[in-house]
Amino acid sequence: MTTGLIVLAVALVVATGAGLLKRRYDGWFRGAAKAEEPEKAQAETLSAQDLDGHELGERATLLQFSSAFCAPCRATRQTLQSVAKIVPGVVHVELDAEHHLDLVNRLNVMRTPTTLVLNAAGQVVARASGAPRREAVLAALGEAVEPLT
Repeated sequence: MTTGLIVLAVALVVATGAGLLKRRYDGWFRGAAKAEEPEKAQAETLSAQDLDGHELGERATLLQFSSAFCAPCRATRQTLQSVAKIVPGVVHVELDAEHHLDLVNRLNVMRTPTTLVLNAAGQVVARASGAPRREAVLAALGEAVEPLT
């Protein structure tokens, strides 16, 4: 009887820790490639053809991968659309992950929503898995866009 309680307690602690860790990092942007990872050091560059014909933004593009029954995807869509409206030269492009599996595999998208920040040249400069907060999107854009002159 006590062995079962110990196993249950350990399982609860592990599950709680994993949930808290996931919650902490969900929606955080990170750089696309780090120098200490030479095999990934070449950042991916996307074109309008990769984006199903959607044009890249003049300054940046917020690329969102979504799926049909993803509740956080709807919240992410609203966040990214509102940011694209207030930041000049930035566009939001949403792609259904299921219909773009080649691109999903190429970009190593593991879940939806996943948001990629592309600079004006279409180079992936940051990514976030999960629903990002508006402040995090603005901060990631701040590093990706050239200042207006």
